[in-house]
Amino acid sequence: MKIKEFLKTKKGASGIGTLIVFIAMVLVAAVAASVLINTSGFLQQKASTTGKESTEQVASGLLLNGITGSVGTSDVKLLAIYLCPNAGSSAIDLAQTKIMLDYDGKSVVLGYGGNQDMSSGNSSVFSNDTGATATTFQVNILQDYDDSAVDNAVINKGDAVALIVDVNASFGGEIPERTAISGKVQPEFGAPGVISFTTPASYTTALVELQ
Repeated sequence: MKIKEFLKTKKGASGIGTLIVFIAMVLVAAVAASVLINTSGFLQQKASTTGKESTEQVASGLLLNGITGSVGTSDVKLLAIYLCPNAGSSAIDLAQTKIMLDYDGKSVVLGYGGNQDMSSGNSSVFSNDTGATATTFQVNILQDYDDSAVDNAVINKGDAVALIVDVNASFGGEIPERTAISGKVQPEFGAPGVISFTTPASYTTALVELQ
């Protein structure tokens, strides 16, 4: 009689033990599943953000349409760098854009020095260069349908500007003939506009096409 009661008790204890192990396994699986779900959600969010930033970096940038020089006393004194956003580019803040120029063993970095609205027309793109100093460039706005450049110095689709650089002030003298100039216009993000030209053998007009 006692043996039968012992066996019944042992079977009950084994059942409870199995149940405890089963519940523990379910809890562990639930915790692991929760961690995996949270981790996968975080990774998905991170991947989405990274993909968006990478696409913006690759697709955005500046398109350099040409460079014109204005002859001062005898050589080039001012540069007009014509820019617009690349096709499909995000809006670009010119106040955060830098111009980097290399000439005659000297490198300069120029920052934003103000803008002038010329979208209604002007006799000369060089008519306002007050913001062009030894350390800054002037933005002359040629096309701006939504006033983003006028109000916030931001260019987007359809906008066009000319960045005026006073090379006489930046390099301490005008640029003579047969001189190589290199550099870039570097936006806050995206591809830069590349500057690379050599001045002509002689300056026969007040304005010269450089690039």
